[in-house]
Amino acid sequence: MAAYILKRLLLMLPTLLGVLLITFSVIQFVPGGPVEQLVAQMQGQGAHGEASAGIEGLYRGARGLDEERLEELKAYYGFDKPAWQRFVEMLGNYLSFDLGESFFQHKSVLALIAEKLPVSISLGMWTFLLTYLTCIPLGVAKAVRDGTPFDVITSTIILIGYAIPGFVLGIALLVLFGGGSFWDLFPLRGLTSDNWEQLSWFGKVTDYLWHMVLPVTAMVVGNFAVMTMLTKNSFIEELRKQYVLTARAKGLGENAVMYKHVFRNAIIPLITGFPGAFIGAFFTGSLLIETIFSLDGLGLLSYDAVMKRDYPVVMGSLYLFTLLGLLAKLLTDISYVLVDPRIQFESVGQR
Repeated sequence: MAAYILKRLLLMLPTLLGVLLITFSVIQFVPGGPVEQLVAQMQGQGAHGEASAGIEGLYRGARGLDEERLEELKAYYGFDKPAWQRFVEMLGNYLSFDLGESFFQHKSVLALIAEKLPVSISLGMWTFLLTYLTCIPLGVAKAVRDGTPFDVITSTIILIGYAIPGFVLGIALLVLFGGGSFWDLFPLRGLTSDNWEQLSWFGKVTDYLWHMVLPVTAMVVGNFAVMTMLTKNSFIEELRKQYVLTARAKGLGENAVMYKHVFRNAIIPLITGFPGAFIGAFFTGSLLIETIFSLDGLGLLSYDAVMKRDYPVVMGSLYLFTLLGLLAKLLTDISYVLVDPRIQFESVGQR
């Protein structure tokens, strides 16, 4: 196993390098960079005015801006160096997890991610927990009652929920329960109320959970269908195997067959996806959900960085999330061996 893990870790390096190189190369050709935007602001054209014209076009029409000033702006943002040199320096900084500083917010990228992370953790962790805790029991119940009215009705309900986009459901929940046209039951925005600091510890917990109801509901409903049907199909496949018939022929009860034999085999596809889903829960950022419920999380951070051409935030967050994604895939492979001893890394490596 150690040799396989080392091999996977080494393979992460070219994958990570390739992702960064492609993104960095694309950035070089995107118009409206930070220099152009700053020049446009100085000319009174707004944050995005004439961004596509480029530096030279702005320089010709600028009032009071000379070439020396433009060169100073390029040096300020680091664009006075060749692209290859900037890329190499960026990789060197990333080795020590120095992700740089935002062009526009004047904070380190790590500080910005840490600042927005509580919102994304709140959305991701509750979505993760509710999805697993609801879908696995429901999927098992549907597998045992396959073809019954219970199975048909629940399948219809979860498929309807899957068909409704999360942001549409979020708007509907706000209109119905957020003081829109009907009931004023849940808060409209934020993770906590304005008087959260004055509340008791129980009041703080209750206030936080009350704020989470609508956005988490909007995010979690669409996840139910995939996880529930995966659980159901996995259990149905195991129930049809020969060892189940043999166990029943030996006189074992249905509970013993289900939970001592079927469950530990059918749960493997779900357990192996657990590490990736768990790590991903910490960095789940839904732009539309965060916008609808006024939650300042990683989704809005990434969107603003792309729109403002805040390249350190774009590249730094991409580097961090890609690295975590690769580690999550490695943990998923390791979990296969932990839950199913029949799988051996040596045989996998020989394929």
